[in-house]
Amino acid sequence: MIKVEAEYTVNSSPGVLFSRLSTASGLAEWFADDVTIDKDGLYHFTWDGEEEVAKLLSKKNGEYVKFHWEHLDPSTYLEFRLKKDALTGDLALIITYFAEEDEVEERRLLWDNQIDELLHILGS
Repeated sequence: MIKVEAEYTVNSSPGVLFSRLSTASGLAEWFADDVTIDKDGLYHFTWDGEEEVAKLLSKKNGEYVKFHWEHLDPSTYLEFRLKKDALTGDLALIITYFAEEDEVEERRLLWDNQIDELLHILGS
């Protein structure tokens, strides 16, 4: 698996965007069909009736949230990071994830579609 970073400019306030990246209800709006958090703090993501479980590794409000998918190598993760450009004031969403070398382009297209959905929901 290789580490991939994708950066998207988002026309939104950091607080509004961060809630879409870090809460079950926010993630269910654009990232998965449904998201729940169990009593152990595990995030259950559902797509087309299939469930994937992720552990929240770390989170800093307004800055980043990092998950690890239970079924993947322990050294891999999914991270959503916000970065505000000091000069322009633009807000960037930086997504770090891991993919097999032959799946990088397919995953990038999938992320582009997911972010299009997020931007639509944010009215951005």
